[in-house]
Amino acid sequence: MLAPLAGYTDLPFREVVKKFGADITVSEMISVHALAFKNKKTLKMVEKSPIENPFALQIAGNEMGIITRAVESLNAFKENIQILDLNCGCPAPKVSNHGSGSSLLKDLNKLREILKLIRKVSEIPYLSVKVRLGFDTKIPLEIANALNDTPIDYVVVHGRTKADGYKKERIDYDSIALMKRILRVPLIANGEINSVQKSQEVLRYTGADGIMIGRAAVEKPWIFAQIKEGLQEESVHLRQRVSLEHFDRTIAFRGDYGAIMFRKNLHAYSKGLKGASEFRTLVNTITDSTQMRQAILEFFSSTTFET
Repeated sequence: MLAPLAGYTDLPFREVVKKFGADITVSEMISVHALAFKNKKTLKMVEKSPIENPFALQIAGNEMGIITRAVESLNAFKENIQILDLNCGCPAPKVSNHGSGSSLLKDLNKLREILKLIRKVSEIPYLSVKVRLGFDTKIPLEIANALNDTPIDYVVVHGRTKADGYKKERIDYDSIALMKRILRVPLIANGEINSVQKSQEVLRYTGADGIMIGRAAVEKPWIFAQIKEGLQEESVHLRQRVSLEHFDRTIAFRGDYGAIMFRKNLHAYSKGLKGASEFRTLVNTITDSTQMRQAILEFFSSTTFET
């Protein structure tokens, strides 16, 4: 699975990873408030590509009335959305400080009630939840037992607490393995999975039914093909092809402003290549999509991997 990443996992990027074999793609996290009040920008985030099946839409929120309105509005898209996912893992202060995201792990009774409410109101076939191991302290046992009392179809577990943020050394696969033994539904493991070897190790160690990849996929969306099909190609040519395809799709989806939004993607695609720093400096000044495409062509045609 592709993890939901704010600012990254939009429709063009999800198309790219889908072509490399990601089984399930997930939207960026969407506020239930924005859905309930039919925010125009938010409705753009609900769009999916025809090749995205199954497609999961992730929501965040904690107010029962607003959640009800949001889910009712999403029912209109039930032909396109196969999975509705509740975010209970986001550590961002603007989310967790308002009782949503990882804050729900401090009130497991409320979490249970929200999931039951969503299932009751939703006409979307499947329901899932993404959690961390706790808020300030690890409570994997309590979370697993609470989730067993909800109508979810699977759970994604990120192997850190909210307080751990994204610190590499804080990843805890033992707690994921513990939750897997208790849960009655499939578990997807998430966190620090950045290679074929790591994906195999995590699956074996935790007993998870699948894996979710986020930040590693931003740099190399072909990681899904490496894991599933043994793709060995890790060439500059591959990076150029993916960069151009992703860029063209972004411009088609977002218009010329997509060139500015795509800068961060070029920062990722150029990582580890000679002249990457100068290239990043250059693209940070470009606003025109034609100039940006030319810069991509020229850079990837003339660079090599750093040794």
